[in-house]
Amino acid sequence: MTEQLNETELAALRAWDTPTICNALELTSPERRAIGFTVEPLVCAFPDLAPMVGYARTATIRAFQPSTRPGAEMREQRLNYYRYVANGNSPTIAIIQDLDGPRRGYGAFWGEVQSTIHDSLGCLGVVTDGSVRDIDAVAPGFQFIADRIGPSHAHVHLEDFDLDVNVSGMLVSSGDLVHADRHGAVVIPHDIARDVAEACKLLERREAVILEACRQPDFDVEVLGRALADSDEIH
Repeated sequence: MTEQLNETELAALRAWDTPTICNALELTSPERRAIGFTVEPLVCAFPDLAPMVGYARTATIRAFQPSTRPGAEMREQRLNYYRYVANGNSPTIAIIQDLDGPRRGYGAFWGEVQSTIHDSLGCLGVVTDGSVRDIDAVAPGFQFIADRIGPSHAHVHLEDFDLDVNVSGMLVSSGDLVHADRHGAVVIPHDIARDVAEACKLLERREAVILEACRQPDFDVEVLGRALADSDEIH
């Protein structure tokens, strides 16, 4: 198992929004500049919540048609999924791929009950290309980032869990460290996770020079050029 970040290290990552984390990853992991983040539109049900940072618990679902498996088998699978959510590095974020293709989001896996169960098991929220519901009854502080909001759960059921998934173009493996907020989500590679917060601070210092120049009464393109050059010299 990958070494877990401590609370201070997690808090340092939560201090930044997801776009800033993506920018920082361009410094720490330039080879990931165009991969590892959501690229299709998602709806954030609670945009005022702080960013969440946690370890991925992955699963796949379907809702358009019922499962052909016996009910007892499905219940046991669901319990095994909850055991999976509860074990390993924490806190966690559920990363759920809807396999219904053009019918994805037909039925919601997520609502009052699932948010409460997952919250009680140490999960911070979900990123899914499926749908969510029960917005007024979600466990307090639990985040929903989803393809859409809908009214019904239809035939929703788990297909599998603890596997690689693709949610909104973001490839995620079980146990990956994920940062997510109203903008979407990104995977933070474990080997550089402890470097990302410092990279965010470096970017902030560089951007501050440019923003300060823009606010000057004598601002023009020449002032901007000097500010850009000064910004590049900050390391």
